[in-house]
Amino acid sequence: MQNETKRQIAILGSTGSIGTQALDVIRQHPDKFEVYALTANNQVDSLILQAREFLPDTVVIANESLYPYLKEALSDLPIKVWAGNDAIAQVVEASPIDIVLTAMVGYSGLKPTISAIKAGKTIALANKETLVVAGELIVALAQKYQTPILPVDSEHSAIFQCLQGESRNKIKRILLTASGGPFRNHDLKQLSTVTKKEALQHPNWNMGAKVTIDSASMMNKGFEMIEAKWLFGINPSQIEVLVHPQSIIHSMVEFEDASIIAQLGMPDMRLPIQYALAYPNRLISDFPSIDFSKMRELTFEEADTTRFRNLAFAFEAIKKGGNMPCILNAANEIVVEAFLHDKVGFLEMSDIIEKIMQQISFIKNPSYDDYVQTDTITRTITSELIANK
Repeated sequence: MQNETKRQIAILGSTGSIGTQALDVIRQHPDKFEVYALTANNQVDSLILQAREFLPDTVVIANESLYPYLKEALSDLPIKVWAGNDAIAQVVEASPIDIVLTAMVGYSGLKPTISAIKAGKTIALANKETLVVAGELIVALAQKYQTPILPVDSEHSAIFQCLQGESRNKIKRILLTASGGPFRNHDLKQLSTVTKKEALQHPNWNMGAKVTIDSASMMNKGFEMIEAKWLFGINPSQIEVLVHPQSIIHSMVEFEDASIIAQLGMPDMRLPIQYALAYPNRLISDFPSIDFSKMRELTFEEADTTRFRNLAFAFEAIKKGGNMPCILNAANEIVVEAFLHDKVGFLEMSDIIEKIMQQISFIKNPSYDDYVQTDTITRTITSELIANK
């Protein structure tokens, strides 16, 4: 790096899949990065272990009932201990912080991301729901406060890397790759009986439960399409979802001259995390390299929106705009939680989302308060629908 001062990192969601891998990157480069703040939702014991290893300035537990336990466990260390969602939104404003890695899962990442943007912090964005729910608002704020947003999702990192040095050239289309998940070859009859255990067995990636289910239903890819629209300023009609089971090509960009640039790598989330934290520099790593002599094939298939309707819902939601993507996200969070607790079947998740998208009041130009209200109402009605089915 040109500046040898260590970058101060705040990790929102440090005990999750992205957060723990980010800490692995920091562990490998103690001369480049330092942890300033760690936050978690409920995994207090993991948060304690992380705090004792990395000695951040501040730790925050969202679940306020766990505060006394966390406070006592760290009482022998000079670490500030806070609790609650408001505290997470406040800690990102601390002046020493250079980069805020938003690795929280779901809608909960929206408020602290907005706070970090207003504080002028570089955002390493792993919480895709932030742009899904309120992309128009987030992009406007980032422009107003001159705040860089660096993508951490492997697909968006790939697109971002493909676009380096191409600012003068127009994008013809983005080829957003998807593994296809564990049910890529299942027909509708088979999908109607898949279990939670089967859905959690992703063939290529190690992710948290919610993101893994979203991948199995292809809602994750729908969210990524919406995120790409806002990150790269293109129309959804320019984004093509391409199933690539090997997960080696993480995405591609086609330019107006029909030339296509792709970013390749083994499926390891530490690579895009490190790229975002170190940008614009690349750091030496021990990440596995591709052995092309053993790579027998790279295959591609068209995404099937008949079997995986959630992908179609995402295109429908972003085409309508307004608060519709917020409705989509809130309904999805509730049905995924219900599926993980064996309250709904795999295909039922899409049935319920479709009904909810038709029921909740549409707002064409939502404010932040409208997003909050839409999220609350959608969750309530979705939960009632599941309870009464």
